[in-house]
Amino acid sequence: MEQYTITRLGHQGDGIAEGPVFAPLTLPGEVVTGTLDGTRLTDIRIITPSDQRVAAPCRHYKSCGGCQVQHGSDAFVADWKVDIVRHALAAQGIEASLRPVLTSAPKTRRRASLSVRRTKKGAMAGFHARASDVIVQIPDCQLLHPDLLAAIPVAERLAVIGGSRKGELSVLATLSTVGLDLAVTGGKPLDGQLRIDLSAEVEASKLARLSWDDEVVGQREPPAQHFGRAAVVPPPGAFLQATPDGEAALLGAIREIVAGANHIADLFAGCGTFALPLAERAEVHAVEGDKDMIAALDLGWRRAVGLKKVTHEGRDLFRRPLMPDELRKMDAVVIDPPRAGAEAQVRELAASTVPVIAFVSCNPVTFARDAKILVDAGYSLSWVQVVDQFRWSSHIELVARFSLT
Repeated sequence: MEQYTITRLGHQGDGIAEGPVFAPLTLPGEVVTGTLDGTRLTDIRIITPSDQRVAAPCRHYKSCGGCQVQHGSDAFVADWKVDIVRHALAAQGIEASLRPVLTSAPKTRRRASLSVRRTKKGAMAGFHARASDVIVQIPDCQLLHPDLLAAIPVAERLAVIGGSRKGELSVLATLSTVGLDLAVTGGKPLDGQLRIDLSAEVEASKLARLSWDDEVVGQREPPAQHFGRAAVVPPPGAFLQATPDGEAALLGAIREIVAGANHIADLFAGCGTFALPLAERAEVHAVEGDKDMIAALDLGWRRAVGLKKVTHEGRDLFRRPLMPDELRKMDAVVIDPPRAGAEAQVRELAASTVPVIAFVSCNPVTFARDAKILVDAGYSLSWVQVVDQFRWSSHIELVARFSLT
């Protein structure tokens, strides 16, 4: 069989040989053989292994698609993720100081989206197999917090109660301060009997909350999350950072950037992950397009003790970004857009006189695009902190400090 030498890893974690030929579960420098299917190798055999290759810690790794790089050493994965950010910036002509990556520990994920399908004998829940819609069961997953693993049998029972043999349920499971918070989509339409059956499962499994296609069908206790001194009950399915350590790393970097600011704008604020802890030392104006999340943030602030003033507005920052005159009283801005970035809002920031910006991103490519807009307008990119709370995956997050020069 023809041999291939892996020269690098792509952004999705696949090894890449000349061609390009994509080879999952390989590392740079390895010589491999396999069956070429288009541009992808299957039935891969490692002829010459890399000295960075390690035994995967999870027994599900070869079949499960939840992780991409368990076969690489921690040091290799950390360097690879930092290099992805460095190369994305270099493509825009930007150099920056990149801090060592901060990686969340195994078994700390407090949130996961489970795929669930009914079977002839019941149901099965887990993650999709690599490049497949086949569900792989993950009872010994090394990513999820042990308390979150308890959602798997509950998800399977929910599929039996309200799933269809023709489709697949998606169960977003989140650990709250009082137990599991489950948000289900893809199930049968709610009717009287289904409501009764789902409510019974809430009690039997002692769930904090269960929502079905965004409608709460059962709640034993409000599923609160702590953001600093505030306790917030997010709406069903609302965004939440994946691990407590990852959230703390992002928040720590943001606090360093905005230290000394008395008035802060938090853009794409969500339910207050950053706005509420920052309100311990500064007044914060939180802006978020989802009005339910803003309402949750506001209620959390009103019930908290010892926080400074937090104002808020529900606003689509893609269509109606904050303008320079609206930002003129701000000492600092925190911006945490989705993967697509925030080009329209960044252009208005670039035209403003905000002294310092804490930029949080989950996509190095769109971050680098937006960073160039700021740099071209006179902002200096001081440093970038890479954060890896999606351990063993290709996912990368970061916080960057921009200041007016």
